[in-house]
Amino acid sequence: MTSTPPSGDPDSFSRQDRDKTQSSPLRRPRFRQWRMLLGTAAAVLLVGSAGGAVVVWSQYQSIVADLPTVDGLRSYQPPVMSRLYAGDDQLVAELADERRVFVPSNAIPDRVKSAFIAAEDQKFWTHKGVDPAAIIRAGLTDLTRDKGRRPIGASTITQQVARVMLLGSNAVSFKRKAKEAFLAMRIEQVLPKEKILEIYLNEIYLGNGAYGIGAAAQTYFNKPLDQLDNAEAAFLAALPKSPTNYNPVRFPDAARGRRNWVLERMADIGAITQDDARQAEAEPLTTTSFSRPGPAPGSEWFAEEVRRELLEKYGQDVTMQGGLDVHTSLDLPLQRAAQTILQQGLMAYDRQHRGWHGPVTHLSTPTPLSQEEWVRALRTVSAPAGMLDQWRLAIVLDGNKGQVGWLEGSVVRRNTMQGGEPHTGQIQTKDMAWVRRSRPLRTGDIVMVEPQTGQATVALMQIPVVEGAIVTMNARTGRVLALVGGWSFQASQFDRATQALRQPGSSFKPFVYLQAMEQGISPSQEFDDSPVSYGTWHPNNYEKDFWGPTSLHDALRESRNLVTIRLAAHLGMNTVADTAIKLGLVDNMPHVLPAALGAVETTVLKEAGAYAALAAGGRKITPTLIDDVQDRDGRVIWRPASGLSLVSAASLVNGADGTAPAAQSDAEAAIHPDAPQPHTEANAQANNASVAQPAVVVLTPDDLPALRDDRPRAASEQSAFQITTMLQDVIRRGTGVRAGEGIDVPVAGKTGTSQNFNDAWFAGYTPELVTVVWVGFDTPQSLGRNETGGAIAGPLWNKVMKTALKGQPKLDFAAPDGVTLVSYDTGRGVAIDAFKDGQLPGVSTNLLSNVEAQQLSASDTGAENMPDSESDMAASVNGAGAQGTAGTSQPGGTGAAPPPPSGGDIGMGGLY
Repeated sequence: MTSTPPSGDPDSFSRQDRDKTQSSPLRRPRFRQWRMLLGTAAAVLLVGSAGGAVVVWSQYQSIVADLPTVDGLRSYQPPVMSRLYAGDDQLVAELADERRVFVPSNAIPDRVKSAFIAAEDQKFWTHKGVDPAAIIRAGLTDLTRDKGRRPIGASTITQQVARVMLLGSNAVSFKRKAKEAFLAMRIEQVLPKEKILEIYLNEIYLGNGAYGIGAAAQTYFNKPLDQLDNAEAAFLAALPKSPTNYNPVRFPDAARGRRNWVLERMADIGAITQDDARQAEAEPLTTTSFSRPGPAPGSEWFAEEVRRELLEKYGQDVTMQGGLDVHTSLDLPLQRAAQTILQQGLMAYDRQHRGWHGPVTHLSTPTPLSQEEWVRALRTVSAPAGMLDQWRLAIVLDGNKGQVGWLEGSVVRRNTMQGGEPHTGQIQTKDMAWVRRSRPLRTGDIVMVEPQTGQATVALMQIPVVEGAIVTMNARTGRVLALVGGWSFQASQFDRATQALRQPGSSFKPFVYLQAMEQGISPSQEFDDSPVSYGTWHPNNYEKDFWGPTSLHDALRESRNLVTIRLAAHLGMNTVADTAIKLGLVDNMPHVLPAALGAVETTVLKEAGAYAALAAGGRKITPTLIDDVQDRDGRVIWRPASGLSLVSAASLVNGADGTAPAAQSDAEAAIHPDAPQPHTEANAQANNASVAQPAVVVLTPDDLPALRDDRPRAASEQSAFQITTMLQDVIRRGTGVRAGEGIDVPVAGKTGTSQNFNDAWFAGYTPELVTVVWVGFDTPQSLGRNETGGAIAGPLWNKVMKTALKGQPKLDFAAPDGVTLVSYDTGRGVAIDAFKDGQLPGVSTNLLSNVEAQQLSASDTGAENMPDSESDMAASVNGAGAQGTAGTSQPGGTGAAPPPPSGGDIGMGGLY
């Protein structure tokens, strides 16, 4: 259809259009341009979004691909320190890689929770792991900050848990923050808020070695958590941001300001009122110094030995982070007394034999010195390792007069003395005379002194070179009550009670005589005390005299070497070695006659166990330091096998041979009495019988509990008692007289001195206690001519035993059945001995006519292993032979070749 223009002329419209077309160029409509522009933009946006999505997705996949699982947090158990307790449950030491005291959520006060939430994450109870608003706020703030500064964090408490517990990294990167966020959201899905907060508060590091709020409350305020006030709780909450920068000692103003800021936040979230906040802000920020427990003074040797046992049993992680409660047998007062007694004894020996060692160091200073000058000079000197706590470093102000100056109450930090009040005093006259014999003092010398109470004088002190060790234990149970491994644990952690292998000398002899008693030889049996030779080896007595026929009683009392050698040759060294090994005195030993004189190697602790066996009637006693080990939940996970159990007296009689009565097996005994029993005919009869029993049960003596001892027996009770009786005379009138002075209870013991006086021993016991003392040098050398175990170790043993016996009942050694105590004349005085049935007191039989007992081969006596010379003998004793290799008899009676000569003479010095 053709439109008609208003003029009525059909051609008029076309002309007008042509005129317009001819008058302007051809153009596209505007909407088409916008459409193309928008389409292009949409295409670019779509492609960019798709590409970005691909990049984001790939980054997300790379982040979540190696995220750790959060399931382990369900059974969260933080690393917790282990604790060692003494026998009276006093805390002795703490073992920890990180000092942490775990506090469960229900034991954390609300004010402590609120303080940390106010400071670290105010929306903790409402967010799902991350706080978007905080992230945006932190991002905008970081944009306005100078470059190079650490970005402001926006991590929630949950994110911090994820970083500490799962990521273990604090690197500043977007990838690490993304991992935190994803892990935090996962944690929130599997754990309740209270559990998350519990983990955080127990894991967070709060400075000064404190991990978690429990340890921090102790470290800064020496309080438990429930005793913290608002100000103290707020201060702890101020620390996570930077424990170093808010240290209250180094930066008190910054710490107080941060604490007050936390108090304001606590008021903002309604945890406390504004008045409470103002009151807390007004409090001064005062901390209480806290010393980490342990080891308790004097207990270092014992605690370290327990730590070594735990490491061997459980490994590093469980020992240091497993939260073990270890109950030990330590008697802390006795331990401290033994440490002091040993130190005093070593100082006395050192002063008498070694002389003045000289000053710690010398300072070239002008003279005379003003107080300010000598105080400044003294503070530059470090205390030597091994200096006792009661000693002081002093500077000699006048060498001729012996005037010294020292600081009282100073604190050693970073090897320098800080603080302290200056004091001056005079060295004792006797000490000045002692020093002048070696080298006079000079002005500027740094020496160690001990101020005398109530006097203006000081004693001159020095650290001895000689060392020693002491072990005291319960002779019946093996529980070690005291263990001292040397002069100072700080100077050397080498434990001479458990780690040093030394020759016991004549303290080994009782176990040779024990084997004689086991073979039916009586204490009155005589052996010839006269010169004897094996090849070119010519052993001798310590006194270098000869008594002729001598009873075993007298020979043991006076420690006669030649009788002991003849006795060992008669018994056979293989039987002597078996006895020593059964008792735990040695792990192995050579079958050579010098071993009978103590030419073997053992430790102080092992010898204590062997002597305890004599007191315990021949049962093997294993020394133990640990009573039991409990896990963090209080369950006993280990205790030493004691071999002792309670049974009825009737059962003990029925099982008198040491085995369990046949009526009840071990498996049956382990069943709880109230547990359902299997239905058997025997049980049915027992149930029927129980119905007919009267309501009142009458107990007979056979029904009372009795102690059954299942520990292995190394010797008969009768033989052990015979040795005990003989060793009592050693202390009454033999080589151990000095050890028994002033002790009014029955004691038995033996001296021990090794070749060339290198080792001095005394081992002795009562019916309940055994103590062994050793003195010697770490590098074996002579203690001095005639310095025997009775002279050096005996007096120390005496002091330790007097301390241990205080308050204890006076017990006598109980004679077992089958022996009779008889007083008789040995030929060298009246003695009391125990004789078995059939043995006649004072009678010595002719053992040479006893063919069966005397048919000894070279392998039995060890004679074929004897070196060709006395020098060779010393080599076999001190070399491989003492380790139980070179001297051991070989199949067919062929001994190992003797080691090459190394000097020495075991035959001429004797073992005493």
